Amino acid sequence: MKLHVESVQFKADQKLLDFIEKKVSKLNTFFDRIVETEVILKLENSGQVKDKIAELKVHVPGDTLFASETDKTFEAAVEAVVDVLKRQLKRHKEKLRAY
Repeated sequence: MKLHVESVQFKADQKLLDFIEKKVSKLNTFFDRIVETEVILKLENSGQVKDKIAELKVHVPGDTLFASETDKTFEAAVEAVVDVLKRQLKRHKEKLRAY
């Protein structure tokens, strides 16, 4: 699985990148045919407390799964978006088994 992390309007530090890699790599335990994952980190300047956005795109054979979460910290947003993608991957795997 290839991992691509993109940070928009800021430079992500190594600690955050390691955290993201650790969390996203756990998705392989739910679906082992993941081709590539893209993580996009954005800052939303709307003046609200929840202004960190984490978007996660997972490319699997024949499909692309996507989720986006907003939170106060990038770590919390990444954890939330990985949880959403876990459910999507489980659902995708069940659909494949049904055929």
